[in-house]
Amino acid sequence: MRRLWSLISAAGIFVLCVQGAEAEKFNRACTSVPRHLWLSLRALETKVEAQGYRVQKSKLTSTCAAFEALNSSGARVELFVDPTNGEIVGKV
Repeated sequence: MRRLWSLISAAGIFVLCVQGAEAEKFNRACTSVPRHLWLSLRALETKVEAQGYRVQKSKLTSTCAAFEALNSSGARVELFVDPTNGEIVGKV
């Protein structure tokens, strides 16, 4: 039982490290505009989808909107979007 908990803990730490690495791929600010002037996450998703992507996950970070999406070929991409206007400022 103790070994099982050790494996579960190790797997959890691995997942957290991988997720943290994903967020660190784009290390510049998308905007310096105060957050109360940003578009809603749903409005940003609509703008990204209008550019030909199919959004699977989305979140707001301290200066960007980040999207996991599929491009027109079905390949997975991570997009970083200016939350004030929906412009894609980075792809990974």
